[in-house]
Amino acid sequence: MTFDDVLRLAVIGAGGHGRVVLHTARSAGIDVVRLTDRRPERFPDGLDGCPVCSDEELLEEFSPREIRLALGVGSTGPIGSGHVRRAIVNRLMAAGYVFPPLIHAAAWVAESASLGQGVQIHAGAVVQPGSVIGDFSIINTGARVDHDCRLGSWVHAAPGATLSGDVEIREGTHVGTGASVIQGVRIGRECLIAAGAVVVNSVGDEETVAGVPARPLTRG
Repeated sequence: MTFDDVLRLAVIGAGGHGRVVLHTARSAGIDVVRLTDRRPERFPDGLDGCPVCSDEELLEEFSPREIRLALGVGSTGPIGSGHVRRAIVNRLMAAGYVFPPLIHAAAWVAESASLGQGVQIHAGAVVQPGSVIGDFSIINTGARVDHDCRLGSWVHAAPGATLSGDVEIREGTHVGTGASVIQGVRIGRECLIAAGAVVVNSVGDEETVAGVPARPLTRG
């Protein structure tokens, strides 16, 4: 399924990232009918013109045949922080709901790029030919993914991050704001690449690296 097939959408999460997802969907001509929040009473007038309800109210009102979903809960960066996002998606997919990829109208994605389910490509982002973006990964505002990159599921390229050609990033890794990864580097699963880091060497699983050039940080 592509975003072209989606007529009505609800965004799970009404925080900052949820608001970005709302406008990404609208830019693509998708009708966003609800945002959800654990405390919808905080939004008596809705948010940016969209009604806010609880997850339970949404599921009571719309069946999986009537609506598609987008995850509006953002990736915060610390290693292992993605478990909340995954739990939300797993519960809703088990109930039969579908998460299509979303592409902002002001983003550019090559025809030969491959996007998994739930992928989000936000405003100003670029995904070049031959790249593969795994399920539920986020290419955030102004991020760049160059040719033939391979990103696993649940990867987040934060605003302004740059991945040069033929970079491989495994599941659950967060590439911080403004970080750069040079061509051909391999980065393991559940890593944190600090904001502004320049990664010139491969990174093992569950490592945190920072600096120019990026070096591992000692955990304490």
